[in-house]
Amino acid sequence: MDRILPNHAEKISYPRKFHALFVPNDTFLDTGASRLAIITGPNMAGKSTYMRQTALIVLMAQIGSFVPAKSATIGITDRVFTRIGASDDLSAGKSTFMVEMTEVADILRNATRNSLLILDEIGRGTSTYDGMSVARAVLEHCADKRKLGAKTMFATHYHELTALEDEIDGVKNYNISAKKRGDDIIFLRKIVPGGADDSYGIEVAGLAGVADSVIKRAKAVLKELENEETPRRERAAQKKTDDSGQLSLHDLSGSEIVSILTSTDLNTLSPLEALNLLFELKKKL
Repeated sequence: MDRILPNHAEKISYPRKFHALFVPNDTFLDTGASRLAIITGPNMAGKSTYMRQTALIVLMAQIGSFVPAKSATIGITDRVFTRIGASDDLSAGKSTFMVEMTEVADILRNATRNSLLILDEIGRGTSTYDGMSVARAVLEHCADKRKLGAKTMFATHYHELTALEDEIDGVKNYNISAKKRGDDIIFLRKIVPGGADDSYGIEVAGLAGVADSVIKRAKAVLKELENEETPRRERAAQKKTDDSGQLSLHDLSGSEIVSILTSTDLNTLSPLEALNLLFELKKKL
């Protein structure tokens, strides 16, 4: 009874002028091996709609209503928490990010193992690294059975977080598929296993009507940033290697420096003598 399985949303018969295409998608969440779903994909692909659909189906089932699915197994859910959208609170003097973090704090304080959490783009209101760090910490807290372990849907554009599927038990990656044809993008609205390979942000900007000159410049800037990122990562990896190979006092045992230190009575040194000793030892490194 811990599973949430709204399957195969069917096409509903409306009057002809209201006919719309419905793409069937499944959802599987439990409190075991599939308790947290990381959902990636392009803007406008339907991540938020997919998560809202699941939350609404759970609410409908809790009140005994029919749900738009061929079959569904839905356990008792004590609460449904959502963090979707971005807005500030000028009257209270709260920025968009502050409002977001206040809501996240409220969710983490009040959610239980039997809750359903819908979290959309946590951390987007601040700098990239800060936002990614907050998003990862929240994700880890929700997935950890010792802290929360609630059924969670977590949509994000931080593709780096998809690596957590291999690091944290109970985390699964899903993405909303899309196809790119030249400069055009086609949203397939289909949830498939695995992480997205791109956010297609520039393509979506083009669909929104942003001037071609701006799109062209955005592509050039993106290429520059990607070219800069590779050397930066290589330097970071090299620094890590260098740091891991630094010498310690233990490595210097038997050396002249250790010999000087062991033969010196530090309690009798004046501040000036101690400073001079440090200078001498530094010269020998």
